[in-house]
Amino acid sequence: MDTKIIKPAIRTNNITYAVRDIVVLAQEVAKTGKQMLYLNIGDPNLYDFEPPTHLLENTYQAMLKNKNGYAPSSGIPEAVKAIEAEANRKGISNIQDIFITTGASEAIEICLTALVNEDENVLTPTPGYPLYTAVSSKLRAIENPYYLDESNGWKPDIEDIKKKINSKTRAIILINPNNPTGSLYSKEVLLQIIDLALEHNLVIFADEIYDKLLFDGKEHISIASLNPNVPCITFGGLSKNYFVPGFRIGWGIISGQASALKEYIEAINKILRARLSANHPEQYGIKPALESNHEHLTIGMQKLTRRRDMTVEMLNAVPGITCVKPEGAFYAFPGIDMQYPDSEFTSGLIRETGVVVVPGSGFGQVPGTQHFRVVFLPNEQILEQAYKNIAVYLDKFLNSKKNQ
Repeated sequence: MDTKIIKPAIRTNNITYAVRDIVVLAQEVAKTGKQMLYLNIGDPNLYDFEPPTHLLENTYQAMLKNKNGYAPSSGIPEAVKAIEAEANRKGISNIQDIFITTGASEAIEICLTALVNEDENVLTPTPGYPLYTAVSSKLRAIENPYYLDESNGWKPDIEDIKKKINSKTRAIILINPNNPTGSLYSKEVLLQIIDLALEHNLVIFADEIYDKLLFDGKEHISIASLNPNVPCITFGGLSKNYFVPGFRIGWGIISGQASALKEYIEAINKILRARLSANHPEQYGIKPALESNHEHLTIGMQKLTRRRDMTVEMLNAVPGITCVKPEGAFYAFPGIDMQYPDSEFTSGLIRETGVVVVPGSGFGQVPGTQHFRVVFLPNEQILEQAYKNIAVYLDKFLNSKKNQ
């Protein structure tokens, strides 16, 4: 009997996720016995970062009290109230709804699904987190990237955004602090984006999952706090700020004019109800996490500051590499002065040195430029060895290309 092929849905054709895709190659190399230096995944728990004890204790006690069934679709009341209080502290007002999800990723996917029709588009930062392009591809939306300006500290290029808005644009995504560049946006830039959103009736998707991981005394400004009328969904969660990405607890805060958002909010809640609920016992960690002391952040940011500074200093010292200094999160996005694909460089780097980084093409970048993303969560010894390996390999790579 002839085998009949099961064809996948067309909507999956363009779904890629470079952060995880590169692991396949890394696993192959690891099997050869080579020492691996992983600078590719933003998981603090793989390194020397620990969540606050009170968060863990409350979650554990909830499990022991058998809070192990379904939760309300939008989240348990005490957690929703704690998120609202946190939003108020950030200056966000005119809040219309709050919902808790399985990580901020689920919140983002639900909100895009409830908004964007096939052949419409969402303005997506480039470089930016690849989840957004993956979900847009699944929805069969049209890619509409806007560029971040490397020469201006990776801030959004407002003029480029203006050029990209058209009659089928539904929203603008803002990742602040940004993944993969670590850039932090000024009030001036945020106000300009608000003006565009109001002018063109766009929803702002404000991804602020790293809003407490800030360097050098910098202040994070929530874009929703600057105008109570702009339609905005602010995404947050426990994963990064509280070092528990495996809890998969995130949330969305919808703010803006009630009359404008009513139908959209109901569409979001339809999806929330259909998927039942987010993880239940972990939701009992939200209130103590947001309201108790943040000593874990003080310790964590001391480590990250040292590692950020080492990253910038060592990579900028490599001929052919330039690295903008990150202001938040734990990523850097160095540029490589070459005309060869960054994916070719990163693949060779992994095979020859065991240093695992992600090619810049996996996050999007200005055409003709080449980059790679590093995660500077590992300790200084690992980072030092990794950056030395990168320097040696880049020189070898470029020389080999010249001799071809």
